Amino acid sequence: MPPLPKRKYAKARQGKRRSHLALAPLAVETCPRCHQTKLCHHICPNCGSYNNEDVIEIESKKSKR
Repeated sequence: MPPLPKRKYAKARQGKRRSHLALAPLAVETCPRCHQTKLCHHICPNCGSYNNEDVIEIESKKSKR
C-alpha cells in the first residue's frame, strides 16, 4: 500500500500552491485605423495594418451565390 498523508491539507495551503495557475486576460487594444479590437503587437485582422502602415492586403469575403 502506498504512503498516505497523516491529516487533511487545508484549502488555504492548496490555494497557495495553485496561486500561479491563474489565467491573465489577453492584451487587447483598438486599431487606430478601423477602430476594431486587435491583439497588441499584432497585425489588425480587419484592415491589415500595423503601426499605421499597410502590411498585408485583406481579401474581401465572397458572398455565397
